Amino acid sequence: MSHPGRLEGKTAIITGAGMGLGEGITRKFIEEGANVLLFEISAEHGQNVANQFAKDKAAFFKGDVTNLDHWEAALKACLDKFGKLDIVVNNAGVVHRAGPSHDVPRSEYDRIMNINVSPLYQSAKVIAPYFVKQKQGVFVNISSISAPRPRPNLVWYAGSKGAVSAITKGLAAELGPSGIRCNAICPVVAETGMVSSVLGGTDTLEGRAGLTKAIPLGRFATPQDIGNAACWLASDEASFITGIELPVDGGRALN
Repeated sequence: MSHPGRLEGKTAIITGAGMGLGEGITRKFIEEGANVLLFEISAEHGQNVANQFAKDKAAFFKGDVTNLDHWEAALKACLDKFGKLDIVVNNAGVVHRAGPSHDVPRSEYDRIMNINVSPLYQSAKVIAPYFVKQKQGVFVNISSISAPRPRPNLVWYAGSKGAVSAITKGLAAELGPSGIRCNAICPVVAETGMVSSVLGGTDTLEGRAGLTKAIPLGRFATPQDIGNAACWLASDEASFITGIELPVDGGRALN
């Protein structure tokens, strides 16, 4: 059941908003009344999504989430456009091709850690002081069910998401007294462009069947599933929820 207006009057920055889970989160937030700054490194993808909404509801910001200066510019752009900021969704992330841990190149390991983990530092550095000053704010960080339940062949990805979950909890404890909430979402494999990497490089029906077999509800997550969860965590309905890892995994963690 839909609850229109759950984010009415709120403004969010969503990273990696131009595709996949980020696009799904963006759509849900705008449907629920939020203004959104789409923080996306790809001008093509980010602008394409932003163009699908009214100009007073969505704005595209081209930036690199690993760059502190870009975070400062994103905050300024958001305040210039919408006059406020209430929510940050740290969604941008990458996965390495599934395979033996000792075969993953150092360059790929560094890329995983830089893109999946460092934006939490950058966003806290830039946005937390703003939230502290206004005595309210919400961080929603996209972790993974592989954080609490790591599996073979995606070890470094799981490690990066384990860091996301731990950082989220630490910030929740630290920033809670200032009225700031921090929560993580832990999706199972989702219907995004990352499926082929999760399957070792090739997206096949056989590979998908193997993954689906381990999910009790019998399907992958969708961008809408993650958007729904992020919307609730960002809303006032979750005003007493902080420091959690919310599995959106169809029961995958039970196996």
